[in-house]
Amino acid sequence: MPFRTSRPIGSMGEHGGLSVDEPIRVRVLVVDDYERWRQYLCATLREIPGLEVVGEAANGLQALEKAKNLRPDLVLLDIGLPQLNGIEVARRLSKISPESKIIFFTENRSPDVREEGFRAGGSAYVIKSDAVSELIAAINAVLKRRDS
Repeated sequence: MPFRTSRPIGSMGEHGGLSVDEPIRVRVLVVDDYERWRQYLCATLREIPGLEVVGEAANGLQALEKAKNLRPDLVLLDIGLPQLNGIEVARRLSKISPESKIIFFTENRSPDVREEGFRAGGSAYVIKSDAVSELIAAINAVLKRRDS
């Protein structure tokens, strides 16, 4: 499903609220092993019109299973996951859900890990401490590339 917006998906309002002329629906899977962070991120994303959190996963194997069943448009993926790290999840995700775009959302600042994330299929890489405003900008950039 193509994403059509006439304005960017992120005006940097209180929660980076969407500002669009026509409705869109972006199905999001959130993958992070730290439960409180995952809950915060999901709650924040649910406040943004046009984004629908369709699932959550706490480890890499759950992420693959949920992506296979849910076919999200977008996967927000931590790198430091138990059972299967985020880089390997991204590699496998490109085979089981190739239409899903991946945004790594992590505390890992290593340039080597960042590069490996992009090689594994990531479309963006956001540092968690840069918080939600950077994430909304990354979502906008990824969806814009997908729409063109």
